Amino acid sequence: MGQRKKRLICLDERYSTTRSVVVNRGAATVSGVEESTSEIKGGLRVKGYYPHYDYEDGRSVVSIITVVFNGEKFIEDAIQSVLSQKNCNIEYIVVDGASSDGTLKIIEKYKDRISLYLSGPDEGIYDAMNKGICAATGKIVGILNADDYYTDNDVVSDVVKELSAKSVDAVFSNLVIVDRDNVEKVKRYYTSKGFRPEKFAYGWMPAHPTFFVKRACYEKYGLFKTDYKIAADYELLARLLAKNKITYSFLDRVTVRMRSGGVSTRNWRSNWILNKEIVRACAENEIDTNILKVLSKYPKKVLELVLRPAL
Repeated sequence: MGQRKKRLICLDERYSTTRSVVVNRGAATVSGVEESTSEIKGGLRVKGYYPHYDYEDGRSVVSIITVVFNGEKFIEDAIQSVLSQKNCNIEYIVVDGASSDGTLKIIEKYKDRISLYLSGPDEGIYDAMNKGICAATGKIVGILNADDYYTDNDVVSDVVKELSAKSVDAVFSNLVIVDRDNVEKVKRYYTSKGFRPEKFAYGWMPAHPTFFVKRACYEKYGLFKTDYKIAADYELLARLLAKNKITYSFLDRVTVRMRSGGVSTRNWRSNWILNKEIVRACAENEIDTNILKVLSKYPKKVLELVLRPAL
């Protein structure tokens, strides 16, 4: 006899994580974090509710990961923007670095809608991202920073359509950088249009918060390198897109609003560390560059300050 299909349940049709789940009470301990089970705090998966994967129309479950440390001011915007996504089935994983403010209390407010949340000490943002990726079970993985949020409720479904239509491994798009306290004020437009792997040598990469990739690519080519301070996302994308030549497509629209004030743009010292790590990332991935090539990106960045895309 064939294996009996698990019964589908709709816990709450309003949210991307609860519209279609299956019960799997005997599920194993969360992959990737078995050694530190004290970090597993809660979520739907702890209760035995897992995303439904067997769609007849070919749709894929998308695992979205948010990492946070003392982010009580903005984390709720990120959570709500994921839960409100339409026409898609999302596994939402939140990794908290043992915050000392009210972050965990806000996360727990959504414990019946978040698929899994972890909280415990880590070795930095890239270590936390790796924890989330290791815990993910969806075919596709995206990472949304705690200070950022999706521009509308169709972002993830549009990404899935693009991946399917173009039969590619990854999709990326555009984002806008907005004022930290007034998100209606656009400070800079970051376009990924015209990206080619050759541009890594000149310090250019697709906008990482817009980057969705098949989980199989992480399994085959590896995770974030945690000995980078700022540019591990640059190194990862260079490794995937330039060195290993995974297939990709550009979705020509703004999908993420990023609040200004990230670690790579805090001051001249951060920028210097970033650029040195970019040179290192290129060397490690067989991309011919030097610091002068990397610094040549700055005149073009001035244009990003004056461009104003339609949102």
